[in-house]
Amino acid sequence: MLFRLPPEVLVLLIPVLLFALVFHEFSHGWVANKLGDPTAKYAGRLTLNPMAHLDLFGSLMILFVGFGWAKPVPVDSRYLANPRTDMMKIAFAGPAANLLLAFIAGSLIRLTGNMGVLSSMLIMFAQINIMLAVFNMIPIPPLDGSQIFSGLMIRHNPDLVIKLQVYGPQILMGLILFGMLTRISPIWWLISPFVNFFMFLFVGI
Repeated sequence: MLFRLPPEVLVLLIPVLLFALVFHEFSHGWVANKLGDPTAKYAGRLTLNPMAHLDLFGSLMILFVGFGWAKPVPVDSRYLANPRTDMMKIAFAGPAANLLLAFIAGSLIRLTGNMGVLSSMLIMFAQINIMLAVFNMIPIPPLDGSQIFSGLMIRHNPDLVIKLQVYGPQILMGLILFGMLTRISPIWWLISPFVNFFMFLFVGI
């Protein structure tokens, strides 16, 4: 739980988490707007102002559990020229944006070398953005990966897509609660190889 961490770690960690979440949601809205859907724009979500994106309960979860979420950006597929593929692009925009931030942080680390607190913050920034990107690519609703998976599978196995839409949130919450109660996280087992790969690729560690 984050509130048990030393204050100096929290001072670095909370702003990093919040910016990663906000930029993730902003990117969904920005791509949707580029593809013809102005819903996020009209809802005031095309901004990096945290107040436009943060969800109260999701923010509290960051503090007390160690993970959280922002308010999902509204998307109306009726505005899209190619709803199936465009929704996949919009879904991928969030994880892609976090990987971009991690790449920028890694590049700065490589350019500046070890600069104490700054380097520590950049490493933390890269790791959190990679974790957020990889976690959101899990193909379980309501994560972004489920929208991409559904777009790929809807023509081949619509029954599977429907079942995931119905039971996915319960499955995801069950996995999260299991990890919290047992300290054995199936989700971390799933994503850690990818997190380690991108940390090595972007940061070199």
